[in-house]
Amino acid sequence: MPQLSVIVYGPNAQGHLTELLGSLEAHPLPDAEVIVAAVGDWARETAEGHAPDTVVVPLPEGTGDAAARTAGAARATGRWLHFVHAKDGLPAGAARLIAERTAELDAATGTDGDAPVDVLLFDHVTTTWQTAGTTSPDGRLLAAVGREGLPLDESAELLRLTPLLGNRALRAEFWQAHEERLTTHDEPHAAYTTLLHAGRVACLNQVAYENRELRPESLPPRAPEDRLAVIERYESLLALTKDRRAARTVLYDLMMRDLVRTFAGENLPDDVAREFFRRASLAAVRWRPEHHERPAGVEGVRHALLEEGAYTKYRAFQAANRARRAAKKAVRTRKRQVGAKLREQQYRRALTRPLDPDLAVFAAYWERGVACNPAAIAAKLRELAPHIHPVWVVAKGNEALLPPGTDHVIPGTRRYWETLATAKYLVNNVNFPNAVVKRPGAIHLQTHHGTPLKRMGLDQMEHPAAAKGLDFDALLARIDKWDYSVSANSHSTRMWERAYPARYTSLDHGYPRNDVFYSATAADVRAARARLGIPPGRTAVLYAPTHRDYEAGFTPRLDLAALADRLGDDTVLLVRAHYFYGGAASPLTGLRRSGRIIDVSSYDPVEELCLAADALVTDYSSIMFDYANLDRPIVVYADDWETYRTTRGVYFDLMTDHPGQVARTQEELTEIFASGAWRDESAAKARAAFRHRFCEYDDGRAAERVVRRVFLGEPEDSLPPVIPLEERTPAPTPEEASA
Repeated sequence: MPQLSVIVYGPNAQGHLTELLGSLEAHPLPDAEVIVAAVGDWARETAEGHAPDTVVVPLPEGTGDAAARTAGAARATGRWLHFVHAKDGLPAGAARLIAERTAELDAATGTDGDAPVDVLLFDHVTTTWQTAGTTSPDGRLLAAVGREGLPLDESAELLRLTPLLGNRALRAEFWQAHEERLTTHDEPHAAYTTLLHAGRVACLNQVAYENRELRPESLPPRAPEDRLAVIERYESLLALTKDRRAARTVLYDLMMRDLVRTFAGENLPDDVAREFFRRASLAAVRWRPEHHERPAGVEGVRHALLEEGAYTKYRAFQAANRARRAAKKAVRTRKRQVGAKLREQQYRRALTRPLDPDLAVFAAYWERGVACNPAAIAAKLRELAPHIHPVWVVAKGNEALLPPGTDHVIPGTRRYWETLATAKYLVNNVNFPNAVVKRPGAIHLQTHHGTPLKRMGLDQMEHPAAAKGLDFDALLARIDKWDYSVSANSHSTRMWERAYPARYTSLDHGYPRNDVFYSATAADVRAARARLGIPPGRTAVLYAPTHRDYEAGFTPRLDLAALADRLGDDTVLLVRAHYFYGGAASPLTGLRRSGRIIDVSSYDPVEELCLAADALVTDYSSIMFDYANLDRPIVVYADDWETYRTTRGVYFDLMTDHPGQVARTQEELTEIFASGAWRDESAAKARAAFRHRFCEYDDGRAAERVVRRVFLGEPEDSLPPVIPLEERTPAPTPEEASA
């Protein structure tokens, strides 16, 4: 019996079925079967022309989606079912992700005495006739709930997920028990119904589905009366929520949202609009939960008028609200125009002043603060060129985190623009805003903030889900301002040349932020561990996963509590979420287990975490290239490599050119540590090859070379030469430091 049945259903709308079946063939999975409930001759012929082991269920033209799903499910033999509409898509590796996660759920069934998980929810992207791979808003909900299977009444907010059948997998036994309820209404109704009838629901915060929205003008027109179906849908669903206050409240909120949107957004004939409003009003009153509070503001007024059934008042309120919004928009637009004009005039005046040869502007990570390569360069600048005054660009919210006495400017202020206009040196590990003018004589130093595994710059054009609407023309204009580009290795130099093609000079000097990995002493290592609260004699493992463009929020891809238990009392896990998720509530709250799990997501500098750690576990983060300088064990945990490689794009195959050991599942990761493979001879051999390739220029004197070359104007041949790898001595390991 296969673990997963992928049931593709529907007509070959606009030819997308070919692409879908092609993606399944390109990534076959031994423990999954593919069934195509093909509606019409085109779909049947397309399906029959693909893999011979695909089960084709031919259906007559005009067969509805619900009937097609039923016909496909009747032929399925898998433990779990995933319904995929023929117009939609599956990211690379999606079937494997679903099959592996459902297998984990099956293995856990019965071990805790709870009901089995009936529905597995996962994230999706949306492709339209205008855009490709847009991230959904569902990731934060999935991240907030986590991986543990829960009854819906304990996680009713999951009803707010996009109501697609494609973003969930159903246990086959669950489908069979509720098939009639899941096939008598439209897809949103079926999607909500799966949650309302499930014993328990689990989440997978990874993208495993591509929802394709076809251009409305290419579809058959809807009759005005069809809008009434939204009322019938919610009344049917709310009838299932008796004595389930949390679920009823969420569904009621969703109903009111959709009723108001439908009424406001549809240009309905007056008789249909009045009938819709009348029936919507009755539903709003009938299903309102006891003690339910209306939302505040304008939305609350809309709800009150709808419940009152005051059609004429509602229309008048609509007209007044439109006029009010138009007036406010005009005022805001005028204010923005005046403010922008004033700032532009101030900046233009400042641009006429002479450059200050002793002024340098520093910024890092979109104005986060003093960090990364710019921070290391600024520190060395104080030592070698104290006459040059550094000013940091820092966002207002990060001002309090600056080291005492740091001279800084806030973006958008008058001093900010004046400083950018007159500074000779501008240093950043990302780009300065488009509006910044490159003046003759000014020097722009791009330090970057990591060795590239993932595609960057112009190379993202082939990966629109990662580019997210990036303006490549504006990017090229920013690149053209660079005078120097810092590189840690020849791989980076070559990739920057293709990703950022311009006339800058590559500084093959190493990453200044990595100097500390050669200058730190045993006392520095001990102090770092003491500040983190790592008890003497414990093994500290740093887990630092990267950001994923196809996920909205951070959730650990590992069961950290279970991993800590398996690794034992002698191991401490240092867990660091990517800085892109810095504003979100941490899902690590409550995971401190006798000091064995420490959330270090907000701890800076990250280099100090590396010094404190005996080993690193990461996925595709550039931290692996930096940590390799320490010549300590590295384990790559790559549970979604295929999805990441396809969605983001990569420059080399990490599965073959890795820095130590590779785990594809949590069990494999645990075994690597339990068996000692994380620091065995094969891991050391792989790490040595990795260091030879990617630690090429990092020797502890990178910042010195950059300052002498850029700020002091020394020629290339007078700079300290890069020390050969075999002659370098990294900072002591924690074990050596404690000896």
